[in-house]
Amino acid sequence: MSDEKNLSDDLNDMLGDAKDGAKKAADKAEEIAGEAKEKAKEFANEAKETASEFADDAKEALSNEKNIAIIAHITLIGWIIALVMNNSNKSEFASFYIRQMLGLMIVSLILSFIPVIGWILNIVMLVFWIMSLVGALGGEKKLTPVLGEHFQNWFKSL
Repeated sequence: MSDEKNLSDDLNDMLGDAKDGAKKAADKAEEIAGEAKEKAKEFANEAKETASEFADDAKEALSNEKNIAIIAHITLIGWIIALVMNNSNKSEFASFYIRQMLGLMIVSLILSFIPVIGWILNIVMLVFWIMSLVGALGGEKKLTPVLGEHFQNWFKSL
């Protein structure tokens, strides 16, 4: 009987040790889960801040008057996009280049119907376009030679 009692006591001790070990493991798991939850919150907050900064930067880049002026130089579709972007928040710098590009596009279109001389003058229009693009990239208003002042007056409603 004493063997059975010793065996029973040993089993009770082992069972107690197992319960203590399970409790320690559960406590440790809760601690780790709490730490993971905190780290997940920190990560989520950092991600929100980064996304907010990115959105602000994107808005600033798209609304930047210099960018609108540059977009106006990229074909007729770019000019239309620049016009729409400038309508929401008028900028004198962007409007200046929108007017310049409209004038250059109209003159180039008219010259393209005149054989030889018109084609040669279209090369001059290409040089004027490059000069205008360089001005927009530099952030300074550069009138197109000869007709720039007229473009500003004719299209002042833009």
